[in-house]
Amino acid sequence: MKILLTNDDGIHAPGLWAAARALGAVGEVAVVAPDREQSGVGASMTLHAPLFVHQVPAEQYLAQFAPGEAMPPPVADAVPEPPPADVAADLPNAITAWAVQGTPADSCILALENLVTPKPDLVVSGINRGSNLGWDVIVSGTVGAAVQGFVRGYPTIAISVGSVTSPRFDVAAEIVASLARGLAAAPEVMPPYFLNVNVPSEPADKIAGVRVTRLGGRAYGESVRTEDSFGHKRYWIARNRPVLAGGAGSDIDAHKGNHVTVTPMGMAFSTTDERIAMVEGLLDGALGGFAAAAAS
Repeated sequence: MKILLTNDDGIHAPGLWAAARALGAVGEVAVVAPDREQSGVGASMTLHAPLFVHQVPAEQYLAQFAPGEAMPPPVADAVPEPPPADVAADLPNAITAWAVQGTPADSCILALENLVTPKPDLVVSGINRGSNLGWDVIVSGTVGAAVQGFVRGYPTIAISVGSVTSPRFDVAAEIVASLARGLAAAPEVMPPYFLNVNVPSEPADKIAGVRVTRLGGRAYGESVRTEDSFGHKRYWIARNRPVLAGGAGSDIDAHKGNHVTVTPMGMAFSTTDERIAMVEGLLDGALGGFAAAAAS
């Protein structure tokens, strides 16, 4: 099995390398990730500038991110210490890595269209620092990268842990490896599986279980902070206001109950027949005269 691994926290993120180590026990892993933090950029792509890519030493990152180790400098090629001699020998499958001067979506596109050969069997995005629940998936770079795999026909997993300040990645790493094995053994379906997984940042014995959920509503709202800078006003937007509007069966409610949530995703931005009928009624009144004029 060959696995493409990407993220939005950047090539230096410990969650990425926790996933790489766990997935390396399942199959060959190609890591292609942004060269810096890219959270909150959604599915944005770089269309009006060239993209630069360079290969990075996977073994050094794996050694640096052994459990309990501190983070390296947040620069893609700044891992100064050579890896221990047994790091590569400890890996059952090859792990290669590239850093992309671009967005998470850019990273996934470059990987699938150019960098990774032969093509992977699975796309994984994460492990993200902080949850991606409910409507937050619209702005999530983790999910934005995963979308690029899904729309190209690859089974895809986006995985996150529910803490920004002190995330635990061990349980999430075990879960993503288990899901990868499950998808490898599952019959192929079209459209492919697209799973958005959120794991509480807790030890395994504190997790209540696993639930298959639907997306909830709004998880976090935005706040705006202003400051004066040399006679000009600057504005800072932050997503730090909990809303957590879930509802029964939602990922938000299940996550509140300390469950791992697995949400099947798709690209159904369309709507229901009932909503179409409502809008048709609205347009009969609002644009009826225009429609009559156009028909005559």
